[in-house]
Amino acid sequence: MNAKIQRVMKEMEKTRDKIGVLQARLRDLEKQKTELENTEIISAVRGMDISLTELADMLKAASGQVGPNMTVQKKEDNEE
Repeated sequence: MNAKIQRVMKEMEKTRDKIGVLQARLRDLEKQKTELENTEIISAVRGMDISLTELADMLKAASGQVGPNMTVQKKEDNEE
């Protein structure tokens, strides 16, 4: 086989190996980020002085759903 082709094929294999290593590193970093975000969320929630029911109602309200203890007030378009 041509020496240039062999050299290119060897470089391609090295590049594939580097890509694999970098993809694994990226997955690890994404996992670390998610864990840190989750820890931050848990700390914030624990710092709130509310019951689990109130927390669930608050989260439902934030997502647009209404719980049994929550009311939704619509803001009119012409109100400021």
